[in-house]
Amino acid sequence: MLQIAICDDEQYYREKIQSHLIQYFSQKNLEYSIHSYPSGEAFLSRQENNIRYDIVFLDISMKELDGIQTASQIRTFHSDTQLVFVTAFIDYALEGYKVNAVRYIMKDTLETAIPECMDAILQKMRLAQVTFSFMDGEATLYTDNILYVESRGHKSFFHYMQPGTANSISAQSGVVIYQIYEKLDSIEQRLSDYGFLRIHKSYLANMKHIRRLSGYIASLDTGEELPIPRQRYQTVRELFVTYKGAL
Repeated sequence: MLQIAICDDEQYYREKIQSHLIQYFSQKNLEYSIHSYPSGEAFLSRQENNIRYDIVFLDISMKELDGIQTASQIRTFHSDTQLVFVTAFIDYALEGYKVNAVRYIMKDTLETAIPECMDAILQKMRLAQVTFSFMDGEATLYTDNILYVESRGHKSFFHYMQPGTANSISAQSGVVIYQIYEKLDSIEQRLSDYGFLRIHKSYLANMKHIRRLSGYIASLDTGEELPIPRQRYQTVRELFVTYKGAL
């Protein structure tokens, strides 16, 4: 789930930015959470905010602590947060680059600028998409949201984090399931560049969602546990450690 913050001392623009973001994400089927702050001080009053958010939209010309100063505080924590400056004045553009801002957008262009900005950020964050022809029709999924793929009989089942989807056989706990007539070997090839690991002949797991490996079990961040055969365990463990070390 993407964690997004909006920091602007004008409620009108906080709400307007949020509205455009909601509209954008409603078209992308990507989970998100948005929090708003009326000042740089309010944002920084919670220390965890320095590293909590994936994306922060900052108004530059806020009273007292402005957007540049707030961004500088965030950067002191070497945060990977994507910073976007939103302002009514173009004079501050150069300042934004000093804190490695990904975009600098004008308040009178939010409707067109925010979708373009989000497209660039998602590409930078490598939130890749894949399209499959499922039993209920073709669907495009974000690879980060695929928990694992399970093979049963002649079908494969995608366990996907996307609440509220109708084309599934289960929507319990925000996880939906897509069915497809395709072998797991073929799916593994298509997902090989996105951090997926064949931990079992019947399970292809997204390593982004593996919390730990222990006792021939892969524990996911959803609380689910997937089995790993004894003869495959050491190889799976080595590949997982290599993957984590590369992040």
